Amino acid sequence: MTRYGATILDAEGLRLSAGEKAFFRDMRPFGFILFARNIDTPDQVRALCSEMREAAGHDAIITIDQEGGRVQRLRAPQWRDWPAPLDQVAQAGAEAARAMYLRYRIIAAELHALGIDSNCAPLVDVAGPRTHPFLRNRCYGEDAETVGAIGRAVADGLLDGGVLPVVKHIPGHGRAEADSHHDLPVVDALKSDLQDADFEPFNLLNDLPLGMTAHVVYSAIDGLPATLSVPMMRAIREEIGFDGLIMTDDISMKALQGTLPDLSRKALAAGCDVILHCNGTLAERQAVAEAAGAMSDAAQRRAEQALRWRKTPDPVDILALSAQLDALMSGRVHG
Repeated sequence: MTRYGATILDAEGLRLSAGEKAFFRDMRPFGFILFARNIDTPDQVRALCSEMREAAGHDAIITIDQEGGRVQRLRAPQWRDWPAPLDQVAQAGAEAARAMYLRYRIIAAELHALGIDSNCAPLVDVAGPRTHPFLRNRCYGEDAETVGAIGRAVADGLLDGGVLPVVKHIPGHGRAEADSHHDLPVVDALKSDLQDADFEPFNLLNDLPLGMTAHVVYSAIDGLPATLSVPMMRAIREEIGFDGLIMTDDISMKALQGTLPDLSRKALAAGCDVILHCNGTLAERQAVAEAAGAMSDAAQRRAEQALRWRKTPDPVDILALSAQLDALMSGRVHG
């Protein structure tokens, strides 16, 4: 059995450097994440994915943020551009779940054709009147039941296309009034309110294979951000019931204070399985990977369990699906 490194890492450019190849060969990261700087042509992306897996020495998971709207790494003219999720949900109305299934089934086809087998979606944070603008139009709605139902449709579209969904941001980022890329959000809601609203979509999707934490403090539970909090991670496992592989949100985001190695160790000690580190130098990536080390036995079990969800998608007519989606969004399809 391959013992994976407890990291998901990125690359600096369109192909791996010699230094990156040697580093990945030594550390055997569980997976990789792609950004716009890694994307040029379909052939180039396929070659980069192959290099990553070859360097890691196993069939590493490769993920991406392809939500649509502001957060999409694959863009026109090579790939389809998408409206913000909240805009599409609003336009689709009663057909929102079907529209989002079709949207993410098409996205999955684009990703799978490139060798990308994961997507950092669904985002099931429940939007509220004070949700920070960096997040709000990436959400699917303002009530837990709607968000959970659409999140399930998103996950099903990805899974049917052979792409593993990453549900985020556990246990819910919607009440945050700060952007965790730059500041640490603190949510002061009662635990009962969190359970009834914010936690509920994750409870509805607790069977999914992969999840991502929120760098948010929930003061009713702990004074540390969820990513670093033992009580919060225990709540995710025991109250929300999520037994999939949990990756941190990017460990280098400014919401977290401390050195990258210390943050990596604290996140794993709190109960995260894998450290996601993005946009760092090679030296920073090396420091994170060395601090994270190999996966724990429990994380390895969850990793193997997650990878068993990968499948070869059934053939599908993407043009026909696109026509269905376009007709639905224009109001020509009902029921």
